[in-house]
Amino acid sequence: MQHQLHANTIRQILFLVVLILLGWVIGKELYFLLGAFLGAVTLYIIMRNFMFKLVMKLKWKKWLAALTLILGSFIIIVVPTIWIASILVSKFTPFLNNPALLDTTSKTIHDYLVTRFQIDIFSASTIEKLNAQVLPYIQRAIGGTFSALGTLFMMYLILYFMLTGISTMEKWLRNNMPFKVTNVDAFINEFRSLVYSNAIGIPIVAMLQGLVGLIGYLIFGVNEFLLMGMLTAVCSVIPVVGSMIIYVPLGIYELALGHTWQGIAILIWGFALIGSVDNIARFMIQKRIANVHPLITIFGVIMGINLFGFIGIIFGPLMLSMFTLLIKIYIDEFGRVEAEQPEIHRHE
Repeated sequence: MQHQLHANTIRQILFLVVLILLGWVIGKELYFLLGAFLGAVTLYIIMRNFMFKLVMKLKWKKWLAALTLILGSFIIIVVPTIWIASILVSKFTPFLNNPALLDTTSKTIHDYLVTRFQIDIFSASTIEKLNAQVLPYIQRAIGGTFSALGTLFMMYLILYFMLTGISTMEKWLRNNMPFKVTNVDAFINEFRSLVYSNAIGIPIVAMLQGLVGLIGYLIFGVNEFLLMGMLTAVCSVIPVVGSMIIYVPLGIYELALGHTWQGIAILIWGFALIGSVDNIARFMIQKRIANVHPLITIFGVIMGINLFGFIGIIFGPLMLSMFTLLIKIYIDEFGRVEAEQPEIHRHE
């Protein structure tokens, strides 16, 4: 006897097919807003408790509390970010448009290493390969930054409606998330911890490294010490090499110019202090807020910059952390079903 699908099952399959197709079309057309949405969610998590205090304790109107928090975040986060980005872009645009401008500095470092240590890592072929690989990476980061600035309005628009509809939205999410109640609570708590770890931990570590680097560069008489400090902060999020990409070439360049003690001091300061700040602060801050594995940060930064530009240093690790969290929840929800089956047959 052949099994026939129930009419209700067919209707359900057709409904899911239509739903998936519509979701795919909507997601494809609104993909460019993904960065704005992730930014809004990140700021919402950070502002959530402040919103409740303003509305519930101080009896502010929701629209006024939301606008106040948005204005505060704009002044504290966006304005300094735009200022730093404008300085970096203005300094690096000539090099991106004309990579040959790097030749003088590269040649100076190359000649010094070959003459003193017979190290030929800055040969013409190596520099050409670095230009071919690193410059596009920087261009994507800068281009993504301008793209992020273009979606700033949408991010705050989404954030405004999330804050003003905070109770309704959270109630709907709790009632409609396809998890057990315990997993819903675990998901919300861990998601909040991940946001704090990535959105607050990564920038704090970067700023600490940049500040320590800036102090050292100022002490040792580096030209453009402010720019070098900013670059140290920015490059601290680059996987594996981190801020070494700034203070190592800078120290060697000072040595090549004949500034022996400055070059040695910069290298010692970099490895002893800047590197230590990275290791200590990263584990103390990020590990305390959320136990984020270093590999998640490394791969997340690479993925995030490719997807969103420079702002992806936050969203990339967050997305990767969320992926691993959802895998854990899936295993808890469905992974033990087969293991429980023998218990049923044992009593038959």
